[in-house]
Amino acid sequence: MLCVLIAAAIAVRVRLGSFIADDSVFPTQPMVTARPWLSLFYLCWFTLALILVSKRLHLYAPIQLRNTLHDQRLTIQACFTAGLLLSGALYLARGQEVSRAVVLLTILFTAVLVSARRLVWRAMVYRRYDRGIETRNILVVGTGRVGQALRHHIESIRHLGFTFKGFVHIPGYDSDGIGNSPDVLGTIDEVLELARKHFVDEIFLAAPCERILVKQLVHQAREAGVDIRVVPDLYDGLAWNSPIEYIGQFPTIPLHRGQVPVPGMVLKRMLDIAASSVALVMLSPVLLAIAIAVRVDSRGPIFYLSERIGKKGRVFRCMKFRTMVPDAERRRADVLHMNERDSVLFKITNDPRITRTGRILRKYSLDELPQLMNVLRGDMSLVGPRPPIASEVKRYELNHLRRLDVVPGVTGLWQVQARQDPSFDSYISLDTAYIENWSLWLDIKILVRTVGVVVSGTGS
Repeated sequence: MLCVLIAAAIAVRVRLGSFIADDSVFPTQPMVTARPWLSLFYLCWFTLALILVSKRLHLYAPIQLRNTLHDQRLTIQACFTAGLLLSGALYLARGQEVSRAVVLLTILFTAVLVSARRLVWRAMVYRRYDRGIETRNILVVGTGRVGQALRHHIESIRHLGFTFKGFVHIPGYDSDGIGNSPDVLGTIDEVLELARKHFVDEIFLAAPCERILVKQLVHQAREAGVDIRVVPDLYDGLAWNSPIEYIGQFPTIPLHRGQVPVPGMVLKRMLDIAASSVALVMLSPVLLAIAIAVRVDSRGPIFYLSERIGKKGRVFRCMKFRTMVPDAERRRADVLHMNERDSVLFKITNDPRITRTGRILRKYSLDELPQLMNVLRGDMSLVGPRPPIASEVKRYELNHLRRLDVVPGVTGLWQVQARQDPSFDSYISLDTAYIENWSLWLDIKILVRTVGVVVSGTGS
């Protein structure tokens, strides 16, 4: 939409700037000097047509399914197809007062701007993939020649955005000699447990096996929310109506692909960026005052940086104002017997390691304000499950790992509904309920309720 608006503004400037001076060729008035509301209507129609055509050409599918040249060709095709639809609308509406020069230039500049935007976006995504960020974790079912070739192909082309986690052995179909390899994580009977344990996004079937086994695996993967695809040569006729998608130069057929609420996730990220940016600016005097209070109250750093486990097990450094004495971690063993929570959780209301300023900060959750920087960086979201520490995750059962499927949050359903509940089961069930019932409206309701929780001072 932004590209279309910029392209239209440039087109009008070019037309009015006498770059096109032959009024005998284009005798009508520039688009914006006609009725403004009508010009806006045509721009909206062109934008809508561009979005619909782009979706039809699968331009919003993952970029690893298209190489750069193919992506550029489809982008230009989408822009000119949308331009034809705009021209058709002008013809049917008898829009003779709209400058044909402006229309043609808008279409041309839109194609240039959208193509450039996609090139820049692709370069940014490739850079993130090279750093291991937002890659898709995969399991390869089958340890034979095809599976090995697929593994080497994926690892040799980093910008495909896949991270190989390991092989799954199929007894009776794979060579038994490779079953002891460290790259083999388990057998076909354990594939879904392995997918959960290693935060797998997609399973590649790269070995022939019985059709009934494949169908059963697809059914289980669908229930678990894991995508699954096969190598077409090995499963001829299994999915005859599915399109072939190339992973690099490797042809595959998707058997199941989960529906990701992309518009909702984009809006969630936009809300995170906007809200955290505004909050950091507005609360900067408060943050400065807290920093001074922490420094004056006790010796030690102002911020406490803790390694936490984020989405898909990624480790990041979580920021908080320091609320304990500097040697709090060393004294942790001395207060373990005072723990008031069960199982994995650890919390002490009257922890002797907490400073005087720290008690006030914790009571009103002010110690967590620096986490707005984590939100701005993308390590965390405003709303989501709280990020655990590594020692907690090591004690998780398999179903507990579900809470690591999403980006952790500063606040969440547990914080506003059962913050004082010592039960670990309640902690997990509320986080799981949030993940399974997520919506942007739910995030907004949790944020509103968080304000009340903070003001009432129910923090620990």
